[in-house]
Amino acid sequence: MKILNHLLYANDGKQVSYRATPNRGSKYSPTYLVMHYTAATKAAGSIAWFLKPEAKASAHLVIDKDGTITQFAPFNVVTWHAGVSQWNGLNGLNSYSIGIELVNGGKLIKQGGKWVCPVDKESVPDNDVIIAKHKNETVENAWHEYSEKQLAVAIEVATLLVKTYALKDVVGHEDIAPFRKSDPGPAFPMGSFKSKAMGRKDETLDLYKTSTEVNIRKGAGTQFETVTKMLPANTKVTILKREGTWSFVEVLDTVHGLNDIEGWISAKYLVK
Repeated sequence: MKILNHLLYANDGKQVSYRATPNRGSKYSPTYLVMHYTAATKAAGSIAWFLKPEAKASAHLVIDKDGTITQFAPFNVVTWHAGVSQWNGLNGLNSYSIGIELVNGGKLIKQGGKWVCPVDKESVPDNDVIIAKHKNETVENAWHEYSEKQLAVAIEVATLLVKTYALKDVVGHEDIAPFRKSDPGPAFPMGSFKSKAMGRKDETLDLYKTSTEVNIRKGAGTQFETVTKMLPANTKVTILKREGTWSFVEVLDTVHGLNDIEGWISAKYLVK
């Protein structure tokens, strides 16, 4: 892929589908990349919505489950994807970020024995659903999984955007508007996605695995609450920092239906 004049071109050299949204601002220099889900299972509805002035919403890209990309504005033009938001001392992330929407039903509900997207009422097969607790919530819910092709294309695009615009970070809508939004949700592997997009090499990771079942806690000590149920033996983690005999880790495996768990583990239970 490549970017020419702030427009995206696919690996075949052709420009990706471009549908100019009326919901856009002025030119700007982006600093961050914000990931979203569409909260719908089909791309067509989101594309049509972004083309309506009354929507007052848009994004730079929509990436479908099969990896198909639609662009709505040049990357140096503000789109309206973030809403009321804050991050790292900045207010209103529309003016500072590129927005990517991944076609995904988000949080699902059970109707008639089937998992259903509450927005477009489409059913989602059981094998495309995970049960997980959102990091900003206290109970488990059903979430629509992202496809491997969709994630692979999104990583490729994100990596290109980070390089082209020297972006400082990749964040979720749930990070910049935690009291309003839950996307891209626990089905999205933000930790590994961010690492790849920002160019962190596997060989630079301080990789370990758990030697036995072990608790992962909210602080460096047994007095702190656990983040989730015990991690199984041989769970892969990377150490991000150390404090005494404790290590703050990112869990690289999906455990108990959760992606990108972070917390503190006693170092004596970690082995190479």
